[in-house]
Amino acid sequence: MSVRISTLPSGLRIVTQEMAHLESAAIGVWIGAGSRSERDDEHGLSHLLEHMAFKGTKTRSAADIAEEIESVGGEVNAATSVETTSYYARVLKADVPLALDILSDILRNSVFDPEELEREQHVILQEIGAALDAPEDRVYDIFAEAAFPAQPIGLNILGTAETVKAVASPMLGAYLDRHYRGPAMVVAAAGAVDHDALVELATRSLADLPGEAAPSPASATYEGGEVREERDLQESQIMLGFQGVPYGHEDFYTAQILSSIIGGGMSSRLFQEVREKRGLCYSIYAFHWSFSDTGVFGVHAATGPEDVQRLMPVVVDELVRATEGITDKEVLRSRAQLRAGLLMTLESPAARAGQLARQFLLFGRIIPPEELVARIETIDAEQVRALAERLFSGAPTVASVGPVKGMIDRDHIAARFGVRARG
Repeated sequence: MSVRISTLPSGLRIVTQEMAHLESAAIGVWIGAGSRSERDDEHGLSHLLEHMAFKGTKTRSAADIAEEIESVGGEVNAATSVETTSYYARVLKADVPLALDILSDILRNSVFDPEELEREQHVILQEIGAALDAPEDRVYDIFAEAAFPAQPIGLNILGTAETVKAVASPMLGAYLDRHYRGPAMVVAAAGAVDHDALVELATRSLADLPGEAAPSPASATYEGGEVREERDLQESQIMLGFQGVPYGHEDFYTAQILSSIIGGGMSSRLFQEVREKRGLCYSIYAFHWSFSDTGVFGVHAATGPEDVQRLMPVVVDELVRATEGITDKEVLRSRAQLRAGLLMTLESPAARAGQLARQFLLFGRIIPPEELVARIETIDAEQVRALAERLFSGAPTVASVGPVKGMIDRDHIAARFGVRARG
């Protein structure tokens, strides 16, 4: 399953991994721009642009796009994240040319019809409303805003009702022209795909991409903070976090192992102590988000109002214990989980195509799986403990939605780690 790479004159990179035993292929175009790339008056525009890309081109209507891909049994979709936007399809190998033609068409020839825009704005307003009504989603939004206040990286990807309604068709075209440029884009495919044929197709369908570099987003600054949304709910959603590490940091995989040990599964410290032994919540887990220049380590718990007051001190105590000692057994177990997850990804063409694209956008190269496994295998218990001590000595971020009366605040949490809360 060798990886092949080509670069067109515009700077567009094409990367493929043939998986000869498959009859289908996953193919997509990834752009190194997401919600973090938006200007002050563009909040939510990246996500809206992703929606509008399927609403008609110079030669295809919205119905044509859907019918053409579905008539061959394929599927097409898109996704917007903080730092990337992707447009992708899954088709049988004979239909790879059609998939790339449709993806190229929506990226280069979308018309952004004002009537379609108005309809799609209405759809996204409903999506925003649904997110506001879902406390398990809302807590993540306010957590990010508290961690990165007044910065695009901390804003909700969907935007607000006001900013989405303010978008006009020319703004979509201007954003696309500014960020959808050859050096910031990757065509990635995995499965039953022929690299040379795909390069030839891309050379024709994406030949007019601008070759100038796209602008880089402003640097992110983690600050930390606290936001509480008191609501009359049956369950409280609570998040606690600290500054993490970016993708390229030497401690990236150490942070992944730390999050696994603390709250990555049923054998994790938090699950065993908080749920199994004390029964203080239904759901609890740890996570580590990485971005190109920063990161966030956090814990999310959902609990009943009667357990809010007791929950957070137990969580904090478990984090403190991680700074005092991590066992070799825990590290070995977490390394095995991380290694298995990485290798299992290679079996899915869609997951593999996405991994290839993201590695190119982040690092400018494809990292062989054996190199990643080798990095994971070198991590020991002392490295994990030392990282826990560094991370948890920083300013905490606390976010909560629901009945959280009596929960300790971030000043008390910071004091437990022997630091003073900032912000």
